[in-house]
Amino acid sequence: MDVGTKLFTWMNGKLVGEDAYGNKYYVHRRGVLRDGHEMRWCMYKGLAEASKVPPEWHHWLHHGTDMVPDGTELRQFAWQKEHQPNLTGTPYAYRPPGHVLEGGKRDKATGDYEPWTPA
Repeated sequence: MDVGTKLFTWMNGKLVGEDAYGNKYYVHRRGVLRDGHEMRWCMYKGLAEASKVPPEWHHWLHHGTDMVPDGTELRQFAWQKEHQPNLTGTPYAYRPPGHVLEGGKRDKATGDYEPWTPA
C-alpha cells in the first residue's frame, strides 16, 4: 500500500468494518459512484494479499450484497479449512516430485508415456 492510497482513504474513506485478519473496509464518504456502484475498497493489514479477504467481505466488496458483514450470518461447514495465504513464488510453495527445485528427478514413466518428437 502506498502513500497515495493511504491519503485517499484518509480524505475520502468511511470505515464500515474490519475482518478477523485485521483488514479494514471502506466506502467513499460522499457516496461517489463508479460504474453505477458506490466505491468500496480494502486496506490490508500487512502484505496486500487478495486471498486474505474472507468470502463474506469479498461478496460485499464486489457488490453482491449491500449488507456490511458482521460475522453473525456466516455459516461454517465441517469441510471448510482455515485460510492459508497464497504461497506461490515463496520458498514454501508446493513443488511436485521432479520439480527442478526439488532435485529434478521424477519417477519413471509407467509405460504409457511416449514423448512427442517433431516430425
